[in-house]
Amino acid sequence: MELIEAIKKAGVVGAGGAGFPTHVKLNAKAEYLIINAAECEPLIETDKFLCREFADRIIDTILLMGHHLEAQHIVIGLKAKYKAEIAALEKAIREKHAAVEIFPMRTFYPAGDEQVLVQQVTGRSVPERGLPLNVGAVVENVGTVLSIADALEDKPVTEKYLSVTGAVREPVMFKVPLGTPIRRIINQVDLRVKDYAVIIGGPMMGKMQSSDSMIDHAVVTKTTGNLLILPKDHYLVRRAVKPVQTMIRQARTSCIQCRFCTDLCPREQIGHNVKPNQIMRNLWRQDQITDVKEFEATFGSAANCSSCGVCEMFACPMGLSPRKMNDYTKGLLRGLGINPEKNQNPTAKSTIEQRRIPTERLIARLGLSDYVFHVEPKLITDLDVKEVIVPLGQHIGKPATPVVKVGDMVHAGDLIAEAAEGLSANIHTGFAGIVTEIGSSGIRISKKEADRKSTRLNSSHLYISYAVFCLK
Repeated sequence: MELIEAIKKAGVVGAGGAGFPTHVKLNAKAEYLIINAAECEPLIETDKFLCREFADRIIDTILLMGHHLEAQHIVIGLKAKYKAEIAALEKAIREKHAAVEIFPMRTFYPAGDEQVLVQQVTGRSVPERGLPLNVGAVVENVGTVLSIADALEDKPVTEKYLSVTGAVREPVMFKVPLGTPIRRIINQVDLRVKDYAVIIGGPMMGKMQSSDSMIDHAVVTKTTGNLLILPKDHYLVRRAVKPVQTMIRQARTSCIQCRFCTDLCPREQIGHNVKPNQIMRNLWRQDQITDVKEFEATFGSAANCSSCGVCEMFACPMGLSPRKMNDYTKGLLRGLGINPEKNQNPTAKSTIEQRRIPTERLIARLGLSDYVFHVEPKLITDLDVKEVIVPLGQHIGKPATPVVKVGDMVHAGDLIAEAAEGLSANIHTGFAGIVTEIGSSGIRISKKEADRKSTRLNSSHLYISYAVFCLK
């Protein structure tokens, strides 16, 4: 099957980020194909596990991808300290005589940011709010590569590998169907705390689930790569629930204009205009600026913020929230219809290497040093799941449209929602059961209901058989 068609049919989306539909990203030609195995955030184990376990499959697939893109360079970017992972990939490269380069990186945050990675590998800075393709590169996460490998064998995206880290006795890898409740996964892990919050993803950019209700409603999607368990009283949990208006007041009164937030910004260092210190300095007078051009000149740099969190989680000595203020300001810009001009030819600053954020120091700053493990996680693939809720919007773009109805019996691999017109992606289930609900939260599929239905049918069959016997 043709590559793009197979990927689209299988519903492949970016596994390590926001879920951009892969059939759209790969429908191009590029000089560089860069595979991102850098595990951008601390305390995530998934990409490393995939590199160790599926090195041959990864190399085979990226060669096909590179041929499709007509790429002159195929590069796998990962941290130099990943010795076992590099060894596994290099062995596969040698055995296949593959024209694939390993690009070892320093251990810093955010090494796995798509645009930071492109700048490291190619020396080129992606334009503001642009795409790697603008500088001749396509970047795919290593998990996405394995989904493409499955797609080429006519296997849709139905399951997800993810790690569970943080306040646990030991890290664990899971392979579970899409829509699996995260509470079901956590219940299988030996926790070090009783009362906990969960970050879906990493500590810097992950989605905080701070309450029991939020945890109970959260499920695994195509982009879920990690569950980070933290005590409910942890600094990151307390910070996440702070009201925006409180952050605004703190910014107005406590910012000392040290510029650390701007000087250490990874996007500012690759040449983008990102000035969180300027945003912080002027928040107090946002309501007084009535001229649109002045407003853009004052707050427009917020549009280029990637929300990586360096400014507030590492740089700010006052414990303020420049990232949240950038996010807040982006909303103000949208409300005024302001779309700041983009620098199409940014150039990395000469200080870029000196202003990398060492991951070890970041972990210490975040209060996560106690959760660093030096063992490979064990793998669990036989989790007993009774019910899943498969979201319709697991990707950038429009939610998929259900093609099943309540009462339908579905099997693992079945298409349950097809891509909407425009930017969207197909959704399949990795779970067998009966559709019991279709709503805004997704498609609920129950194994328990299927078992009950099967029991009723079997009982009816036995009753009919007995009646027929009696008649005879």
